[in-house]
Amino acid sequence: MFQKLIDTLKQSPKKIVFTEGTDPRILEASARLLSGTFLTPVLVGNEEEVQAAAEKAGFNIRGAIIIDPENYDGMDAMVEKMVELRKGKMTADECRAALKKGNYFGTMLVKMGVADALLGGATYSTADTVRPALQLIKTKPGNKNVSSCFILQREKNGVDERLCMGDCAIQIDPDEDALVETALECAKTAATFGIDPKIAFLSYSTKGSGKGEAVDKVKNACDKAKAAAPELAIDGEMQFDAAVSPVVGQQKFPGSKVAGHANTFIFPEIQSGNIGYKIAQRLGGFAAYGPILQGLNAPINDLSRGCDADEVYKMAIITAALA
Repeated sequence: MFQKLIDTLKQSPKKIVFTEGTDPRILEASARLLSGTFLTPVLVGNEEEVQAAAEKAGFNIRGAIIIDPENYDGMDAMVEKMVELRKGKMTADECRAALKKGNYFGTMLVKMGVADALLGGATYSTADTVRPALQLIKTKPGNKNVSSCFILQREKNGVDERLCMGDCAIQIDPDEDALVETALECAKTAATFGIDPKIAFLSYSTKGSGKGEAVDKVKNACDKAKAAAPELAIDGEMQFDAAVSPVVGQQKFPGSKVAGHANTFIFPEIQSGNIGYKIAQRLGGFAAYGPILQGLNAPINDLSRGCDADEVYKMAIITAALA
């Protein structure tokens, strides 16, 4: 999967901002990226401190772009643009103070076109990565929400299996319309990673076997998604066994083109989504890549604070590929 993404990026190399330029994991991943020719790291931080941290850890970051918010030549223009974007919610002084922080500064580098994508969260919380993106990058036209998905991959019996699961990290209890947006964005993300999306809206009910508001929400969202994207293979509501087992799928949901063959799963809320992808990861032997943020005007992604350098490297490739 990653080699195909790298080959695509080589045709159109990108620049990716890392908001935590002195973090050893970021530096190791940057050195690895710089050994290729497809992605240029933009490291936010004091240049002397970044270089010293790289030297101490033994990583060659020659070729990386290092930008310090404290002496950035374009800061005045950046402040002016941020004031405009915040539409009266922040003064120029407040914007300048925010831009001294790597998360806001890095996000504005993407907004101003200095870089194509951003990867943060090695030390910042998810909220501190997502908040500047919502305020400055904002959602794409037609989208009201930011969602997320995980791409899961494993090799089994010589076959490369890939799945897409959303939303497992961002939306706590999405309504029907938010579930529709999540499904349509997951379909696009899945396709980027070579998955021909077959989308199952998951529930504890299959085709009306259960009743109540929770079931109605999923069923109604599924119907809206079908109407919005009739070209996609979408079905639901259905239980997970009906989604993945051809035998069970046709017993519980006869005639469905998705039941028994789903590879893109839309969970009704964050608890089931988060639990579901981690079960697949820990018991199913899948590698999980994400959360991949969806619905923004530019690729902004979040790392786990427990990530290692290999995760940073792979998430950087994924994030840049979405640009």
